[in-house]
Amino acid sequence: MRCWGLAPMAWAAKGVARLPQRALLDLSAVLTLLAWPLLARRRRVARINIDLCFPERDAAARARLLRTNLRNTVMGALELVRAWYAPSSRLQGLATIEGLEHLRAARAAGQGVLLFTGHFTHTELAVRLLSEALGFPVRTVIRRHNHPCIEDTFERARAKVFGPTIAKKDVRGLLRALQAGEFVTYSADQNFTYQNAFVPFFGVPAATLTSTPQLVQRAHARMHPFFFHRDDTGHYRLTIGEAWPGWQDGTPEQAAAIYMRELEAYVRAHPGQYLWVHRRFKTRPEGAAPIY
Repeated sequence: MRCWGLAPMAWAAKGVARLPQRALLDLSAVLTLLAWPLLARRRRVARINIDLCFPERDAAARARLLRTNLRNTVMGALELVRAWYAPSSRLQGLATIEGLEHLRAARAAGQGVLLFTGHFTHTELAVRLLSEALGFPVRTVIRRHNHPCIEDTFERARAKVFGPTIAKKDVRGLLRALQAGEFVTYSADQNFTYQNAFVPFFGVPAATLTSTPQLVQRAHARMHPFFFHRDDTGHYRLTIGEAWPGWQDGTPEQAAAIYMRELEAYVRAHPGQYLWVHRRFKTRPEGAAPIY
């Protein structure tokens, strides 16, 4: 399916993707101001999440974090465009990556790798930067868009840089990719209504997927945490770590708790770049009042 009405937007996106990093950062500031009235629902969700997760901060500090996060969310849309459309030459020098030796060892052993991460505002750009460093595409697991035209446009853009994407609920597709020795980026930190357990995330019970360790085991693959942030200069810092002790040895609930604990620690270090506009605590324990 080709959606010709989206072609001008794609052409504009390709232009934006080539902008210097400083220009992209400045553009995000301008677009945030212009889009502020349109982001009312997103602002409300992010404010509730930030108030819940940072009760130790005063109201003024939480308001500053909200403003920073909304700007990073808008910047994330521009970073998404860069991830899809920027030529490799435009990405050179944008990132420093630690832990590539873990992935090279897995590649040499013929094992697939689940790069376990979270929903940050620039996740897909981080995956593109990692793919550029490795010299081959790192695949992604995504939620399909409900609009067929938009989904077709997004999939075409993603497939050119990441290879065919894997749908969020396509467990067999993910398993096949890992069994084939591919590297796949995966996030399980959004609200899950199935195969879940309530584990603490910033002290709030969060419905979290529990089946990831079993999937990695079935695929005879490796898991490596993959975290990243953009520093104050606009440079990206990517880290591939070692598997968390106990993550694959305990119960599924314990594995989910370890994941949330490790993700929380990284988010606390870079709170403005997490996707707070998502309703992370939508599903509640039985008898608990709704949050949103």
